[in-house]
Amino acid sequence: MARRISFTPYEGPAGGWGSVRSLARHTTAQRVPLAAPPLLIHQNKPHGFACVSCAWSKPAEPHPFEFCENGAKATLWEITDKRATPALFARHTLAEFRTWPDHDLEDQGRLTHPMRWDPASDKYVPVEWSEAFAEIGRELRAIREEDPESAVFYASGRASLETSYMYQLLARLYGNNNLPDSSNMCHESTSVALPKSIGVPVGTTVLDDFEKTGCLLFFGQNPGVNSPRMLHPLQECSKRGVPIITFNPLRERGLERFLNPQSPPEMLSGKDTPISSQYHQLKPGGDIAAIAGMCKALFALDDEAKAAGRPRVLDVDFLEQHTHGLGEFEAWVRATSWSDIERDSGLSREALEGAARVYASAESAIGIYGMGLTQHKDGVTNARMLINLLLLRGNIGKPGAGILPVRGHSNVQGQRTVGIAEKPELVPLDKLAELYGFDPPRKEGLATIPACEAILEGKIRAFVSLGGNFLRAVPEHARMERAWTRMRLSVQVATKLNRSHLIPAEVTYLLPCLGRLERDVQNGVEQSVSMEDTSACIHGSKGRHEPASPHLLSEPRIVAEIAKAALPHNPKVPWDAWVADYAKIRDAIERTWPDQFADFNARMWTPGGFPRPLPARHRVWKTETGKANFVTPEKMDSFAEVAAPGDDVLRLMTVRSNDQFNTTIYGYRDRFRGIQGTRRVVMMNARDLERFGLADGDVVTLEGAARDGEVRRVENMRVVEYDVPQGACAAYYPECNPLIPLWHHADESQVPAAKSVPVRVRASAQPWSP
Repeated sequence: MARRISFTPYEGPAGGWGSVRSLARHTTAQRVPLAAPPLLIHQNKPHGFACVSCAWSKPAEPHPFEFCENGAKATLWEITDKRATPALFARHTLAEFRTWPDHDLEDQGRLTHPMRWDPASDKYVPVEWSEAFAEIGRELRAIREEDPESAVFYASGRASLETSYMYQLLARLYGNNNLPDSSNMCHESTSVALPKSIGVPVGTTVLDDFEKTGCLLFFGQNPGVNSPRMLHPLQECSKRGVPIITFNPLRERGLERFLNPQSPPEMLSGKDTPISSQYHQLKPGGDIAAIAGMCKALFALDDEAKAAGRPRVLDVDFLEQHTHGLGEFEAWVRATSWSDIERDSGLSREALEGAARVYASAESAIGIYGMGLTQHKDGVTNARMLINLLLLRGNIGKPGAGILPVRGHSNVQGQRTVGIAEKPELVPLDKLAELYGFDPPRKEGLATIPACEAILEGKIRAFVSLGGNFLRAVPEHARMERAWTRMRLSVQVATKLNRSHLIPAEVTYLLPCLGRLERDVQNGVEQSVSMEDTSACIHGSKGRHEPASPHLLSEPRIVAEIAKAALPHNPKVPWDAWVADYAKIRDAIERTWPDQFADFNARMWTPGGFPRPLPARHRVWKTETGKANFVTPEKMDSFAEVAAPGDDVLRLMTVRSNDQFNTTIYGYRDRFRGIQGTRRVVMMNARDLERFGLADGDVVTLEGAARDGEVRRVENMRVVEYDVPQGACAAYYPECNPLIPLWHHADESQVPAAKSVPVRVRASAQPWSP
């Protein structure tokens, strides 16, 4: 059916009737008008199920409807009445499926049977579970005998703590630490940056801090799309008069205005709440310069206070007792000129000084950020700079203050906590050796970018994927897809069909699993699992929906069966006992990390979750210096190092729509940006359109403009005039991933620099196809 195409500026708030209408459409489209309401009432509730979408915190006292628009879409997408049965796969070859849009692939519904790719017909054919596990085991054993490091075990951010623990153990028993996961593509910059600065790899705030804070600083995070339940505490802060200072290249509606769809008075009156008290549209990659400007203004305010005998602006006692490296950082800030700061940030001195004055007057502040900070070449430095700004006023380790990286996928943070990590120093390998009687590999494994490089070089023979859409999420799709077919084995554990399932290795299996929302009965007993939210609190989750097919297996069962088929028998690893009772997996997690998971089974249903102990919350700094460290940046902007010369090069930032979560495309309505019916658009500043001789509606090709000179293109893009900083443009992820060089990533963390991609825009004579 043809989609209606329109480009009309959206004037409404986030939330409100637009959100209600959107959910009504999706409920109808997924054919679950009766099943959805009784299930949604248990979403993110005590003794209910954790959302399969974002990782935002779950309150101890939840709202009557503790779900957001996108979280509800994720639920509807999973409980859909549509089914991708063997009959569907009998009708279409993989080559035919590859011509379908991403949305149409997943919209076929839930996978129902285990499938094996048949090279002769180029189709998936059904296979018995026992046969699938036997062949996967044979293939993995043969590869292990030849080279155990030539297998990769990838995990998306949805798997539970229990499944993740079993999965990391499978990989290490197999003989490697090749455990890339989705955090390698988003918040690995956080995991690298924060330990050096404050001694922990995660944020320090909890949900209660929003009730006590005096100021919120937002950098590169869009709650209206990526974590809409966050709009509730933001609205409460705004109503209390808490200043919310936002730095973001695009004006995102969720950071401008919000109308709470759970408030009858608001819905009837149409009265929304302003969110940001200041909104600064810095240029992509301008965060270091913007924060440097705020720091420079703080030092000047402190100088004035000292000279006048007023109370200091800097928290001198905290700085002297708890920090290291202030002198070098202060000297760098003072030596950095305002002209350089204005040039690199795209903001005026007056704007940054105004933001600093508000921050200086607040007794406490929370620094909030998302992938707008992490997905840059300077992503690690970006996060450390925000820590520097917070340290100047003692805003770590006190009520209402702290650093808050907002994680995306629902358990991506928790997976790292229980061992999904390529870095052996992050995992208690000696404890694993003691518990399971083997010698764990000590060599650093492959994260996402090194895994891609190894696949391109032909060094990887097997790729096991626990969820996710790896080939669509990584840069340089075409190169990766060509290399993928040279592998021997691909095993894809999934609930729905996606692009990664359509690029076969020599031996390819598609294994359907239970979703988190579904009843998981093992040994006659309903099982529960657990997740970690973005504030490092652990929650129980119990599925309540009937499984989509009687042929589905749980993720723990699938991991256990692969392990038993691929590994020598180890009497110390009770795979079957774990599958029969997930509480025993939690006992094993507690034995492995007794300081983090004490009384795990007893506490997993604590309202609001139980917090992991984080020393930085108590101003205990597990760093080399024993203090919180100021880290001085080497530069403010690295874009010139990666971009080809020329004033026709723009910075592309990839964005997600209101009808999307990661690579899952729920529909074609980007309501907040007024773009409907298509994703083949590039948003550009009016002055850049004039400069390049283009007009709104023109058809263009985006060409990569990296210094390596490689040809990278995304064609068939329609220009949309939009409020984007001059010299920048925006287009959708993952469609524009082919423009990101695999080597263009954050220093230290290797997160793809998807928010600052050098491109040129070329007029096209081809007709546009949406």
